[in-house]
Amino acid sequence: MNKKKFKKILVVLGGTSGERAVSLESGKACIKALKKIKYKVSSFDPKKQNFNLINKSKTDAIFNALHGKDGEDGVAQSYFEYLKIPYTHSGVLSSFNAMNKLISKKIFLKSKIKTPKYFSIDRSYKISALDKKLKFKKICYPVIIKPINEGSSLGVELCKNKKILIRSIKKLIKKYNQAMIEQYIPGQEIQVAIINGEPLGAIELIPKRRFYDYKAKYTKSAKTKHIMPARLTKSKYSEVLKIAKKTHNAFKCRGVTRADFKFYKGNFYLLEINTQPGMTSLSLVPEIANYKGINFERLVEKILLDASINK
Repeated sequence: MNKKKFKKILVVLGGTSGERAVSLESGKACIKALKKIKYKVSSFDPKKQNFNLINKSKTDAIFNALHGKDGEDGVAQSYFEYLKIPYTHSGVLSSFNAMNKLISKKIFLKSKIKTPKYFSIDRSYKISALDKKLKFKKICYPVIIKPINEGSSLGVELCKNKKILIRSIKKLIKKYNQAMIEQYIPGQEIQVAIINGEPLGAIELIPKRRFYDYKAKYTKSAKTKHIMPARLTKSKYSEVLKIAKKTHNAFKCRGVTRADFKFYKGNFYLLEINTQPGMTSLSLVPEIANYKGINFERLVEKILLDASINK
């Protein structure tokens, strides 16, 4: 690879979202990898100083290792565009659309991509109308309730009945003002990595917990089992890669994305697309890449070399 395209790399990590700890871990892993392959690397934490204080003269490119609010929702990207510094991953609009679960759903449906049935609620919603709405949407228990703009399954809860759902609604609305109720889909957890527009592979997850929540993702003791490649027939494996690529393109994403699916009764249901997937020791994209013969350093460099502006 051409190491001369960028020399001075600024890894942006940490931030103020609920995913700060994961971002710090991702960022540190990327810093270590970039230094190992002889890049000049510095770091920047927007929790400690404003994005405007990034030193343009000392930065050829930004490796964005932020996760969550203000990091992968278009806010950080808009600063990078303003500063005219090439940066990794997707642009402002792609990031915003992928982070907002309601907008994402509309793009999935417009692109004819299967996704679980859903509806949204806010502070003005009357709980007494809940049964009628569930019936109208043909959604039955168990259901998933989640915030509109969070990542890493933060705030996501599985509700087995009305009592649990109402309790979860009140808690989420109090914290986030808005939430989404979605039909729970059983079946296999399948996640697909796309890099620079091309599918890298599909991995299967078997969480010991009821579903792949925050603890299952980031707690070693949760012992989620990873199966690479995913246990699918050849034709189904090919199909899920195509759907992930179609999603990546529908959102006009750049660099790496990870699409999260449920596979049930022969159908893939897209849950979400992640434009800033984790780069920790437990993260899925590095594991998929490694299976395909791309070690962590090469993966980080492939992502870096796609850094640009005006995207």
